[in-house]
Amino acid sequence: MMSFNETSQLLQKELMNDYSYRVDGFPGAGGGFPNTDSQYDFNHVQSQPPPSAYMQRTAAAGVSRMSGLPGSRGGFGTRTTETARPMTSNRSAGYSSVPKTGNKAGGVFDPMNQGSGSVAKPLEKKTELSAEEQLREMEKEIHRLVELSAMTREQGKIREALDKAKEAGKKERQLCRRRENQQLLDQLNVDLTYAVCLNLAIQHQANDNDQEALTIYQQIVKNKQYPFSGRFRVNMGNIYFKQEKWTAAIKMYRMALDQIPNNVQAIRFKIMRNIGHAFFKMHQFPDAIDSYENLLSHNGQHLDFMTGFNLILCYYALGDKDKMKDGFSKLLEIEQVGLEDEDEEEAEIDSPTNGGKDHRNLTEGDDALREDVKRRQREAARFIVNAANLIAPLVEKTEVAGFDWVVESLNSHYFPRIASELEIAKASFFLKRKEFDQAITVLKKFEKKDASLMACAATNLSFLYFLEADHPNAEKYADIAVKADRYNARALVNKGNCMFMNDEFERAKEVYLEAIGVSADCLEAIYNLGLVNMHTGKYEQALQAFDKLHSITHANCEVMWQLGDIYEKLGNNQKAHEWFSLLINSPKGRPTDPGVLARLANLCSKVNDESAAFTYHSDSYKFWPVDMNVITWLGIYHVKQEAYEAAIPFFNRAAQVEPQEVKWRLMVASCYRRLGAYPQALKLYEDIHKSHPNDIECVRYLITICKEMKQKYDHYAAHLRKLERLQEAQEGAIHANRVGTVSDIQNAGAGVSTVANDMGADFGAYAKGGGAGAGISGMGVGSSMRDRFEPEDETLAEAPAPMELYEAQDVSSKQKGPPKRRLAAKAQDEEEDDWGNDELDDVLPPM
Repeated sequence: MMSFNETSQLLQKELMNDYSYRVDGFPGAGGGFPNTDSQYDFNHVQSQPPPSAYMQRTAAAGVSRMSGLPGSRGGFGTRTTETARPMTSNRSAGYSSVPKTGNKAGGVFDPMNQGSGSVAKPLEKKTELSAEEQLREMEKEIHRLVELSAMTREQGKIREALDKAKEAGKKERQLCRRRENQQLLDQLNVDLTYAVCLNLAIQHQANDNDQEALTIYQQIVKNKQYPFSGRFRVNMGNIYFKQEKWTAAIKMYRMALDQIPNNVQAIRFKIMRNIGHAFFKMHQFPDAIDSYENLLSHNGQHLDFMTGFNLILCYYALGDKDKMKDGFSKLLEIEQVGLEDEDEEEAEIDSPTNGGKDHRNLTEGDDALREDVKRRQREAARFIVNAANLIAPLVEKTEVAGFDWVVESLNSHYFPRIASELEIAKASFFLKRKEFDQAITVLKKFEKKDASLMACAATNLSFLYFLEADHPNAEKYADIAVKADRYNARALVNKGNCMFMNDEFERAKEVYLEAIGVSADCLEAIYNLGLVNMHTGKYEQALQAFDKLHSITHANCEVMWQLGDIYEKLGNNQKAHEWFSLLINSPKGRPTDPGVLARLANLCSKVNDESAAFTYHSDSYKFWPVDMNVITWLGIYHVKQEAYEAAIPFFNRAAQVEPQEVKWRLMVASCYRRLGAYPQALKLYEDIHKSHPNDIECVRYLITICKEMKQKYDHYAAHLRKLERLQEAQEGAIHANRVGTVSDIQNAGAGVSTVANDMGADFGAYAKGGGAGAGISGMGVGSSMRDRFEPEDETLAEAPAPMELYEAQDVSSKQKGPPKRRLAAKAQDEEEDDWGNDELDDVLPPM
């Protein structure tokens, strides 16, 4: 059994090493113990191992400081060095169970006195930076400006982004000059210069500064220090493409393609696609096809919908039906992430059980990635639908067979919804060819399909029946469409139209308002709401509807017409004139619309501006020379100006438009009389008498002109006396028998009033009857006209004064035709009655 001294020596041997300590009496490797006796050998280690606390205290036991310690501590007293124990501290480490009196934290340990309230001063920056540090700060500022410029451009602030890019370029040049002045050219940051120049070129390109961008791109691609700078020839090609310099764009694309390695296939195919676009713009379709078909390699994995659609366009331009079929099949085989889920999601959204609430919930939670997928889905569907509509009438022998092939291809590639849209397009094709029965047959097939497709087809069926004036069926399918989708604004408009035609104006108004609530920008609903308000006399509400519609469309001619019409009905002629003037003077207006010009003429006549009214009427007659309102106004205007020769062509035109009306030819004959051309007037009166022998006025004019020309008129006088007696008999019969139909009373009326004079009677009768429709103001026969044609007979003087045309009914109300002349019944006995040869007073005014 080992003694205490032996155990102590053994422990010291195990713990001792030559690098950390030395104990008197127990030297290290060069002392009393050889290296072989040590358990750890550190001779081959350069750095000494860290000493332990026990080693340090044991090593310090042999130094001089131990001489002042008690023997029990130093190991030299009563005890030997083998029995010496380690030294311990006679001071506390700072811990105490009793809190200090000055500690305000209530006994919280705070050896650093941090809770005393005194805060250490923050670290101070260097007052002066060295030259190298200043250059580093400038580099950081340039980096910050470049990044800020790029982010600003992404926010759409392209002008601000360009300013920051220019500032970054300016600071980068200052940095290079400072490095050159300080002889630090070896520290030039080529990558920073590259980034600044590239960003500046991109910002110039975004701001349409094409020449500046091209200059910077040229500097970049010519600098061999910039890696992969040749790729930016693609950007240069895009600039030339935008400038329609197709040849230069193709050159740049091909130079960039030569510098792209073959293992970067995605970029190479995109450049090939751009080359194809340029050839397509140049109408070099074979070259474009070669470029596009390169993308069909690798199983078409690099083909996108735009390129596939352009390839079909090239085949269409060359008229290659087989290639069009192959291209359409390739287009349908393009894989698009999320495209296969489109039908299911749209079916869930359009389901009638979900309603609008579920639709809003689906869209509100979409993130940016989901929105991008939806955008791509819509874009892909648009290309497929356009391609299908383009090739369907051509790929087969007949148009119907072509539509059937396209629909079958879409169904086989799992595009059922797009196939249904093609079915509707097929129905529209029948409509264009006036084959309504086949269109209805195609649309009725959707009754057996799901609710969303049925709603779309029912909407078209409702509109189709409405155009055919089959209002019951139109309302039936409108109800089906509304039932399938209550939030279908177009179906609601169709339903409101049917109610409008059934004179259910209040219900139609409610349906139009509901359609506007579903879709605030439904132009048809807003327009029809204005119409129904006008029809019910609520002009203020109609004005609000058309004002809102004008704020949306800005330059719609129908809306401006309705606004002018409403203001005229409200009596605001000035505003009405402004809207009608805007309608003919706006860039998208109708400067040659004869109806608008006639309305402006009417407004000018109301304010007694006959010069402007004549100008507008003349323009209206030039564009539409068969409008009886305009023709009559112009003829009467020339008569009032005593320009009878100028009035004759207008009355002749009126006689051509209304050949059954005798009054127009009588007016022409009267103009000849006023011009002194009696032979022409007599010949025309005789022609009128032959075609209308029972016209009393014509007989009277014949008697008068024969007297003036000193010709015989006895046979005309006898015929006139016979017609007058027959007319008196008819009047007596009417007074004796008041019972009869309305038409009998009208036809057997008081007869034709005695004509004051040939000119005044004709124009006065027209003015009183409003023969050409109300709304377009006529000159009528005013007081000056009556002064010139003063009748001699007292009975003629009692004839009612003619009414001015602008005092007739409103424009919108449908005018009845002019009152027909009262013609005496044809006598059954053609024998001459003995009426005597009484002289007839001259019914013409003195010349």
